[in-house]
Amino acid sequence: MTETIATRTARPPAATPSLGSVGLFTVLLAAALPLIDFFIVNVALPTIGRDLHASESVLELVVAGYGLAYAVLLVLGGRLGDLFGRRRFFLGGMAAFGVTSLACGLAPSAWTLVAARVAQGASAAAMLPQILATIQAATAGPRRAKAMGLYGATAGLSMVAGQILGGVLVAADIAGTGWRAVFLVNVPVVVVGLLLAARAVPETRSRHPEPVDGPGTVLLTASLLALLAPLTEGRSAGWPLWTCLSLAAFPFLAAAFYAVERRADRQGRTPLVPPSLFALTSLRRGLVMILPFSVGFSGFMFVIAVALQRGAGLGPVRAGLALAPMAVVFFFVSLAGPRLVARYGTRVVTAGALLQGLGIALMALAAWRSWPGLGLVELLPGAVFAGGGQALQLPIIYRVVLSEVEPVRAGVGSGVMMTTQQSALALGVAALGTLFLSLVPGIGMRDALVITLLTQLGCIVVTGLLSLRLPRVIG
Repeated sequence: MTETIATRTARPPAATPSLGSVGLFTVLLAAALPLIDFFIVNVALPTIGRDLHASESVLELVVAGYGLAYAVLLVLGGRLGDLFGRRRFFLGGMAAFGVTSLACGLAPSAWTLVAARVAQGASAAAMLPQILATIQAATAGPRRAKAMGLYGATAGLSMVAGQILGGVLVAADIAGTGWRAVFLVNVPVVVVGLLLAARAVPETRSRHPEPVDGPGTVLLTASLLALLAPLTEGRSAGWPLWTCLSLAAFPFLAAAFYAVERRADRQGRTPLVPPSLFALTSLRRGLVMILPFSVGFSGFMFVIAVALQRGAGLGPVRAGLALAPMAVVFFFVSLAGPRLVARYGTRVVTAGALLQGLGIALMALAAWRSWPGLGLVELLPGAVFAGGGQALQLPIIYRVVLSEVEPVRAGVGSGVMMTTQQSALALGVAALGTLFLSLVPGIGMRDALVITLLTQLGCIVVTGLLSLRLPRVIG
């Protein structure tokens, strides 16, 4: 089919882009950076607060500012890559990520750090959609399946490794940098990535690029801000009136966004998020699954970091290393994912949900029985099962979501998927974090942790049930 199209359009075979092994390594390296930076600050926040004399609400903005900018600009980043060239936006976004990471590491005050984090999130939104779009457009067949599996493995591992790395860097206090090292470490990685990308990442773009959908971009941004801003800042601010008004405005803004996008689609223009994209069964069902999975996972990572440091009295290194078995198991099990899917289909995702649920239940039991003596040994059995279960879900869900998306819409499809995931990650920190911190004063940290873990278990059950509706075979 590819050769037929090439013949009809008189394109030489060389016009077909191909992502080689070095190029794949480069984009996966870049994919790890934004996700690591979402979680790396969790264990560094107490040190940042002491050094910069920052209040709890300002510290939450260090996390929320990055997440909000990242979430609201991802779809726009995907569209701009389709329009102007994905390699170009990938290189520009990566360079900006390095510069803003340097700005974070050198920030002289808390508010300067917040501003730098917002800029860092925006640069990540320019870079990340190009990665999945490039994989979709420059690979095919088994190679694409392998690349998507490796992307999912990289994403999941980065989320856990970020928290571990953060604890190690803060404790190491390299050259007296303290918490600043969690941001400065990005700079040499970005330099290496740019050198490799300039040589090994091919240029791809949509064959029929459309101009940016201005009204859709504004309404999507307003919708996500109306939902995520009050949820991330409401608890620390005492739930003032603006948070209630913002949440009340969200459904109306979302409805207006959908109406504008549907009208643009019907008029033959290309909206920011084409409603016709959701006619793809695999994309629609995969996106629905990403929500409970990501909400539960990000909430768990935030809560366990707080509980281990403030409640169990562990330092940042021991708190991070307590999750090391989860990261190690995730990595090795995810490598077997493509073979398991080829043999058993998407029921592997259901099995993964069962394993992850067992792992979280074991962690809750360990917290109940061993508190406050909770650490690596006590969490080990649960971490092993949870890590393996997550590895059988996330990489495969990524493949499912994009399996039917045409290469010309790769930027839009990957932007929609990553926006859904990033919004869910922010929701998880806000929802489960608020639940945990609200329960602590009344029932104590142990019981609050157990209840929060059981709430996450509910998210896992929902994910498992939704997996039964996935197509058995991934296209």
